[in-house]
Amino acid sequence: MRLPTITDALRARRLLRPLLAPTPLSAYPALDAVTGARVRVKHENLQPTGAFKVRGGLNLLASLDPAERERGVLGYSTGNHAQSLAHAAAHHGVRCTIVMPEHPNPAKAQAVRDLRAELVEHGERFEQARAHAEQLAAERGMRLVSAANEPEIIAGVATAYLELFEQEPELDVVLVPVGSGTGAAAATLVAAALAPECEVIAVQSAAAPAAHDSWRAGELVDRPNRTTVEGLATGSGFALTQRLLRGRLADFVLVDDGDIEEAQRLCLRAAHTVAEGAGAAALAALLAHRERFAGRTVAVVCSGGNAGEAELNRMGRPAVIG
Repeated sequence: MRLPTITDALRARRLLRPLLAPTPLSAYPALDAVTGARVRVKHENLQPTGAFKVRGGLNLLASLDPAERERGVLGYSTGNHAQSLAHAAAHHGVRCTIVMPEHPNPAKAQAVRDLRAELVEHGERFEQARAHAEQLAAERGMRLVSAANEPEIIAGVATAYLELFEQEPELDVVLVPVGSGTGAAAATLVAAALAPECEVIAVQSAAAPAAHDSWRAGELVDRPNRTTVEGLATGSGFALTQRLLRGRLADFVLVDDGDIEEAQRLCLRAAHTVAEGAGAAALAALLAHRERFAGRTVAVVCSGGNAGEAELNRMGRPAVIG
């Protein structure tokens, strides 16, 4: 796999500009007061599919040759990558099949169906869905789309960070949630070109630390995947994103699922925004490491807003802010 470049990101921005409006970068005094930092929230939860991954899906589908489009695309996902592919396939008139773990987030599953993609549920966890997708793509002759090992997806996602550094050039830190790692990989790619002094710090659930442990080990590793946070629920590192993260990422931190839930409630109350668990993970890291970030200008990437009913119910509980 080739590494995507900043030129690929710029090319993707030109392609996506007519399709996606820039998402806001917003400041909230209540978040500054709680964290002690100058917080800027990048609202990728306001994308048409409710998550940042729509950027990568549209860019990937645009890059396929006619033969690949004719074969159709098949992806695997816990939800947001699925919607991204389904949305892009609908835009380009390409047949699309998505494999998700059994009993997926109902809202995400229905969104895939609404986009007229075929939805297949298989396995309890992401890893089982991934293996079944690989088998199904081979049987059907469809173009398998990895959740992360796709240069065009990372280049598309990188357009969010081109926007971010244009909106706030003086950032000290960018906190990015990690499942497969496309967001953090894209952030390091753009920061290296536009803001080399800015620290990019990745955030993952301690209950599914495969990407974190792969980065620290310097090689791909598998880890138990026990998190309840769908967008962070992967049990193995991905080769392409890890290659980009090595040598460019300033740090990689883990947060507990309970801390993510508290951050979701804080997003709702202080930033007036609905964040799914993955979308609140960056804020959870900021809350957990307040002394480290105090007085600094920190961008928090709210990567998605596709919270399921159970998450929405939990958000209604009183927040506990230490």
